[in-house]
Amino acid sequence: MENWEIKKFDSNKICQVYDKWPQLAKESYESDTETIDFENINHIVFSGMGGSGAIGDLFSAILSKTDVHVSVVKGYLLPKTIDSNTLVVTTSVSGNTVETLTILESIQKLNCKKIAFSSGGKMESFCLKNKIQFRKIPIIHSPRASFVSYVYSILKVLNSVIPIKKQDIVESLNQLEETAKQISSNHLTETNPSLNLANWISGIPLIYYPWGLQAAAIRFKNSLQENAKTHAMVEDVIEACHNGIVSWEKSTNIQPILLQGQDDYIKTKERWLILKKYFKTNNIEYHEIMSSNGNILTKLLNLIYLLDYSSIYRAILLKTDPSPTNSIDFIKKHI
Repeated sequence: MENWEIKKFDSNKICQVYDKWPQLAKESYESDTETIDFENINHIVFSGMGGSGAIGDLFSAILSKTDVHVSVVKGYLLPKTIDSNTLVVTTSVSGNTVETLTILESIQKLNCKKIAFSSGGKMESFCLKNKIQFRKIPIIHSPRASFVSYVYSILKVLNSVIPIKKQDIVESLNQLEETAKQISSNHLTETNPSLNLANWISGIPLIYYPWGLQAAAIRFKNSLQENAKTHAMVEDVIEACHNGIVSWEKSTNIQPILLQGQDDYIKTKERWLILKKYFKTNNIEYHEIMSSNGNILTKLLNLIYLLDYSSIYRAILLKTDPSPTNSIDFIKKHI
């Protein structure tokens, strides 16, 4: 891939935004956005769709090893377990997502803690009118490109209920800078892992993931669909060994991508070895992506960064502008 191809097909300059992800993340975390101290929270509900929904997936993974119960809502309905010790976090980068606005209207009538994040829109107006805690975070290019700005803003605002050490957040920011050196549009060489993966994909990717990395897998699927306008699928690697693996007994244009964590559970590591042996035995080509070292935030953010950029490069290789999402616009006009 050459720089002229990026300039030709990336008309809305999404690559320029992704090149700045480490900077945007740091600025968001160090911003003067007001924090808030929510007390006695044992259940957090993250509500959002698309790029905003991916934020809930990320925080669900981060909180999975704590005693805080997490629900991720991608739709119109809330769990019935909401009470006074529940915090509902509604996120809509545009501020106009119908499903999330419906959730916001629902929680207004409930005895729970609540906070909303958006760039404005109807969500801001509703929160101001109904005295709901609200934090305005600017949109940068698009909801999916604004991902790190929202993640690190939420980390700052909700530090009282999201138990991540500052040193872990700093580690994740430093690793984003290192990842950028490898994958940015200023480094279009054979050592760019995002570009290599984009070049390797030719069919429909099937993304296998271990427990803990589901958020990165789902985000990659979504990004391939939005940016490259291609189909993609995800499967839990352990569960797939009890059903999905049988599908490989027939020839297909589906391609396995193995997302692995540096410190996957020992039995999961054994399963990866068996799966790779199966693929080799049956002459099925696969592509491996290994997470960086570090805490769960570092692993997930940097995997998402690498994979998102791969979906953008895949779009450009397909001579497709990654930014427009005309089909989503069609759906929104008919809701």
